[in-house]
Amino acid sequence: MVRKLLLASVLGVAMSPAIAQDLSLYAAGSLKAALSEVAKDFAAAYNVPLNTSFGPSGLMRQRIESGETAHVFASANMRHPRTLEGAGNGGPVALFARNQLCALARPEVTVTTDTLLEVMLDDSIRIGTSTPKADPSGDYAFELFDKTGHADTLKAKALQLTGGPDSAKPPEGRNNYAWVLDSDQTDVFLTYCTNAVLARAEVPSLQTIRVPQSLSVGADYGLIVLNEAPPAAWKLAMYIMSPAGQSVLAEYGFDAVATVQGE
Repeated sequence: MVRKLLLASVLGVAMSPAIAQDLSLYAAGSLKAALSEVAKDFAAAYNVPLNTSFGPSGLMRQRIESGETAHVFASANMRHPRTLEGAGNGGPVALFARNQLCALARPEVTVTTDTLLEVMLDDSIRIGTSTPKADPSGDYAFELFDKTGHADTLKAKALQLTGGPDSAKPPEGRNNYAWVLDSDQTDVFLTYCTNAVLARAEVPSLQTIRVPQSLSVGADYGLIVLNEAPPAAWKLAMYIMSPAGQSVLAEYGFDAVATVQGE
C-alpha cells in the first residue's frame, strides 16, 4: 500500500494543477494532539499554509461527502477512507497508525484487567462509549462487547456519550473523556489508549485499565488524499508516514506502522 501511495504521489504531483491554496487536513478527533504537532512541523518545514479540522471520523467523512473541501483525510479506521475511495473520491488508502482500546474508570471503581468484564456487567456500573457509526471508537467498543458473550446486555446498557452529532460538548479546554468521567456521567468509559493518556494528564485520579487479551480490539488508522488536492497534499501524506511524522505519532502512544523512508 505504501508503494501505491508513493506512485500515486508522483502521479499526483505530475498531474495536479499548480493552484496556490491552503492545504486542508481532516482527521479523527483521537489524532488531534499528535497530528496538530505533525501539521505544525510540516507547515514550518515546507512553508505551506495548513488548516486542520478534527472530529469523529464518520462525521468527518459525511462532511467531505457533502462537499466540504478536504485534501487529506486521516481516519480512525480504514472503512471511512475506503468508502470515499470506493465512491471515486480519492485514493489509494494507506494504513499509517494503529491504536488499542483501554478502559478509563473513576477513582472509586474497583477494577483491574482481570475483573473488567465482571465490573462492566455489574448493574450498578454505568458504561460509557462513543457513538457507533459516527465515531469508530464506538464501533470498536461494540466489537469488544461482541467478544464477551454478553453483547446484548452490554450494548443495551452502554451510554453513547461522545462522538455523535448531538453529543454534549465539554467545556472549552476540557478533555472530552476526562470530562464525562469527572462530571459523573459514567463510571467506566471505553476509548483509545491514547485518549486515556490525555484524559489522565488532565485528571490524574482516573484509572487506566488494559483490556484483557481475549477481548482486545485493535484500531487501524487509514489515510487518503482526495481528488483535486494540490500537489502539496501528497507531500503532507508522505510526511505523516515518514520517520518524522511517525515518531510524533509514537510519542502520543500510537503504534507507528508506515515505512516511508525520507521525504
